[in-house]
Amino acid sequence: MTWNPGPPPPPGPGHLGGRAPSGLFPSGRPARPTYREPHPITGGAVAVGGATAAAWLAFFGLLGADLRGYLWWTAAAGTAAWLGALALVRYGDRGVGTGVAIVTAGGWSIAAAVLASRWAATGDWPLW
Repeated sequence: MTWNPGPPPPPGPGHLGGRAPSGLFPSGRPARPTYREPHPITGGAVAVGGATAAAWLAFFGLLGADLRGYLWWTAAAGTAAWLGALALVRYGDRGVGTGVAIVTAGGWSIAAAVLASRWAATGDWPLW
């Protein structure tokens, strides 16, 4: 008894009798995506940016002798930090810039809460 295997299979997926497929009707598995993030954001970079911004805001917040000084120093340091974060996101490490921006927004929120609570308690605007 002999075994007859039959005709050979086509050369590969999408082979249409010697012609290249047009692509209108895809055959086979889809190709892998070609776009990859050139500089992905990592958790470590965000943590480094956040720690740096926290130290920056704490240092400048301690320069203020009273509440008014603390608020003005925090606003100035936060503005400088956000400008640095914008530069980092555009030209440098986007993870560090993201961490700086997040922690700076948190620092400004704390300063705003302190400002609002003092204003509500005394009825006097503390910044002027």
